[in-house]
Amino acid sequence: MGNQQVSPILALQQQRLLLQMEYAAEKEVYRQQTEQMGLQRKVKRGDAWWPVKMGKSYYNSLNQLVVEIYRQGDEEIEHNFEFGKPVAFFTSQERGLGDPRNPSDSRISYFNFTGTVSYVDGDRMVVAVPDNGKIIDLQGAENIGVQLFFDETSYKTMFEALDRVIRAKGRLGYLRDLFYTPSMKAETFSFAALHFPYLNPTQEDAVNKVLRAKDVAVVHGPPGTGKTTTLVEAIYETLRRENQVLVCAQSNMAVDWISEKLVDRGINVLRIGNPTRVNDKMLSFTYERRFESHPDYTELWAIRKAIRELRAHRKRGDEKYHQKMERLKERATELEIRINAQLFGEARVIASTLVGSSSHLLEGQKFGTLFIDEAAQALEAACWIPIRRVSRVVFAGDHCQLPPTIKSFAALKAGLGKTLMERIVENKPETVTLLKMQYRMNEEIMRFSSDWFYGNQVESAPEVKYRSILDLDIPMTWIDTSDAVFLENPEIPGNPKASLFREEFVGESFGRINKAEAELTLLALENYFKKIGKERILEERLDVGVISPYRAQVQYLRRLFKKREFFKPYRSLISVNTVDGFQGQERDIILISLVRSNDEGQIGFLRDLRRMNVAITRARMKVIILGDASTLTCHPFYKKLYDYIDAL
Repeated sequence: MGNQQVSPILALQQQRLLLQMEYAAEKEVYRQQTEQMGLQRKVKRGDAWWPVKMGKSYYNSLNQLVVEIYRQGDEEIEHNFEFGKPVAFFTSQERGLGDPRNPSDSRISYFNFTGTVSYVDGDRMVVAVPDNGKIIDLQGAENIGVQLFFDETSYKTMFEALDRVIRAKGRLGYLRDLFYTPSMKAETFSFAALHFPYLNPTQEDAVNKVLRAKDVAVVHGPPGTGKTTTLVEAIYETLRRENQVLVCAQSNMAVDWISEKLVDRGINVLRIGNPTRVNDKMLSFTYERRFESHPDYTELWAIRKAIRELRAHRKRGDEKYHQKMERLKERATELEIRINAQLFGEARVIASTLVGSSSHLLEGQKFGTLFIDEAAQALEAACWIPIRRVSRVVFAGDHCQLPPTIKSFAALKAGLGKTLMERIVENKPETVTLLKMQYRMNEEIMRFSSDWFYGNQVESAPEVKYRSILDLDIPMTWIDTSDAVFLENPEIPGNPKASLFREEFVGESFGRINKAEAELTLLALENYFKKIGKERILEERLDVGVISPYRAQVQYLRRLFKKREFFKPYRSLISVNTVDGFQGQERDIILISLVRSNDEGQIGFLRDLRRMNVAITRARMKVIILGDASTLTCHPFYKKLYDYIDAL
């Protein structure tokens, strides 16, 4: 593009088109899954519960009709249900278990309404449903299931936000032009730097930059550099100057995490929406819980009940019906307004997901500052939803880690994956602080990531530099499956090597699997455990993450671990998941099964190196990579990684 400036409005209209493509792609994927995918596959993928048992239905404190659902199926499967997601109910007359290759075998019929997940706790889910008598059909039906429904509302909210930004005048228009125009300078206040004794120099810089920013600041936190600590401090300091701030993140989990840290710091947080981990500590700061523990709530509840009874027993020709109804409704509204005013008046931080910030509860609310955590994982359109309520924005995240999830390849190629945070890092480098001191990893694990992704600027805190489990241990090893001879499997005739460590393709949207590599992964961990010794592992509770980019491999590995006697005593210490599943977490030992092994050097989405950055940097002390070097080293990144590990 050179120095040609595309106008912000044109750029945003382009965004809108790409979002439209993504919307169409996701809707199509959903349609295909609904029509063609066997029920068992849906259940396995965590997108459906079947069969379920219906529990009681009641009105919750927000006056929504909700119904409880209990999962009867395999509770080992991780599911994708969480607060705010739309769901559809169905009944299934499966003959036997239905044949997943022939979906027509499972005759599924859907109920003609959708619900919204209110919260999920283990195998119990509470779903808000329309209050129009439809629930009767549900409670009388057999073989009921529930599945995730296409999320129309989030898209609608994002489109509205983009339209509003495109038309915006005033502060929102100013921020739009600023973010898109490299030549426009972000404005700052000037005052002497504050000192924070428990932060390191780059963290301190970041907090000062946030406080001085009139328009925008970015806290760029590589793995293990204490981004959350820094952000909490910046929010705490901002609250000494402002009465209330808005804190958002892409996922419910990220909102929970930052909210919990703020509550620990003694800040009054009001969480809009429900947490993903349902425990008393997390629930205690949710809007719903606070609302129902308000002293005026009992009166409100009685009035709502009276309204429902009046509706149900309305007599023909009752002249006073409307008067009574109006009086009750007025009183209910008055109480609701009063409770809300008090809850929002006391809270210093309002926390929600980006899409959740469009909640009617925030109608007409304005804030000085918005903090967006995990900003590098959020679509640009989603970030504009809360920005319209504020006069300045602080982004925190790392665009060298997980990107936003995008289904449409065309939209991704055309730039939908570029986040607002990345745009600002490019256009306004002066607003960015890179946190440079990491507190998680052994120096040699971090060094590769620092060189490749962060211009060699990240260094290790002295206390973690030489972390290791065994004396003279090599912190990173690569087990090359292209020259592994597998002794465990004598029944393979001929040359076992040629056929053994090969990827296989399972199901069109389910990905790849490499069974021999999975077996080898267990073997590698078993050998490492034997070196450490059982007593020490259990006593020090050394924890392990087993990561594979492919979901099919993850499920296969989980099954193997469950069957293997050797790992029984360590069950609570080992978790197996995709890269995304380990977002924001860390473990003492990490094993990574890369799966890909073919003659063409095809590595598919392993080309997204940010995922690999996340996988490697989850480890505190030891990384073991399993992969076919001859396939992977066709790519310069893996070549460099392989050589780096080889030289250790």
